[in-house]
Amino acid sequence: MPPKVKSARGNGSSRRATRPSPEPQLAQLGVEVQRFGTTRLLPIALSKVARGESCQLLNEILADSMILYALYKKHHWLVAGPTFYQLHLLFDKHAEEQTEIIDLLAERVQSLGGIAVGDPRHAAELTTIDRPPNGAEDVPAMIQRTLDAHETILEKVRAAIDKTEMNADWGSNDLLMGDVLRRNELQVWFIAEHVVDVPLIEE
Repeated sequence: MPPKVKSARGNGSSRRATRPSPEPQLAQLGVEVQRFGTTRLLPIALSKVARGESCQLLNEILADSMILYALYKKHHWLVAGPTFYQLHLLFDKHAEEQTEIIDLLAERVQSLGGIAVGDPRHAAELTTIDRPPNGAEDVPAMIQRTLDAHETILEKVRAAIDKTEMNADWGSNDLLMGDVLRRNELQVWFIAEHVVDVPLIEE
């Protein structure tokens, strides 16, 4: 007997079943493919231990930087008084610069095979920056609170610079020193000068 031949209709049905559909695949629950705090293997000639330590340090700084960004935006919106215009613009400029730092830190964590802090609620759990009141503060309090937040970050950055140097993680070391440390130091200088008691006119 001759072999059975599949019908064209059957073949067509099979092809249609595997063809991609333009319909949105809605209501899919996400599957966690990598847990926070773990690292996957990437061939970057750096040990798993070194990569894990760097990811932990970078994520702590990342979480604080996310909170500092939010603090700058809060102050940008709520600042008032004779220096309103200057500080309104300066706070927003610093906030935008912090977003650049946040992106660099997160991408570095990912390039080390880790998982970067991505949810503001997660950042709030990890940060050691004091929470501000929900309402508005006066300008000196805003500035002092922001300076304290910067110092919290800078302390962690300096410790991380030492650790990444010990581990020969030069990529993270360069990022921390060249981008995070120097930018935060510069922002401290710009806002600290606003609370110097210098009269406009000498008597």
